[in-house]
Amino acid sequence: MDTNVLVAALRSRNGASFRFLSLIDSGKYELAVSVPLVLEYEAVAKRHTRATGLSTTDIDTIIDYICSIAKHHKIYYLWRPFLRDPKDDMVLELAVGSNSNPMVTHNTADFKGIEKFGLRVVKPHDFLREIGELP
Repeated sequence: MDTNVLVAALRSRNGASFRFLSLIDSGKYELAVSVPLVLEYEAVAKRHTRATGLSTTDIDTIIDYICSIAKHHKIYYLWRPFLRDPKDDMVLELAVGSNSNPMVTHNTADFKGIEKFGLRVVKPHDFLREIGELP
């Protein structure tokens, strides 16, 4: 899960991102995290507290829950720079290291070329449709 999906889920309970996040403990998919990605989740989510209406304590609780459910991966191989944004490279490295396929993001264009790694990228709505959560 790219950070933009988490932020979108925190901002609105009505969208596909919130539905995606609400299913992390359902067994329908496995969420992969790494230390650098969790730190980014935390930093970005805390920058958006005003927009989300959540406190930093709320964010900590949500991040702790994500960490308790997700599969943790250490990243040993770095392919940087591969993508335009180094923070997207971090998500790509986790996807490769965890064999996560597909990667879920709102910014699919930012991940052009990841098919070289045998990966594909989808938006939350499309992923939910793939796992049978949307018609």
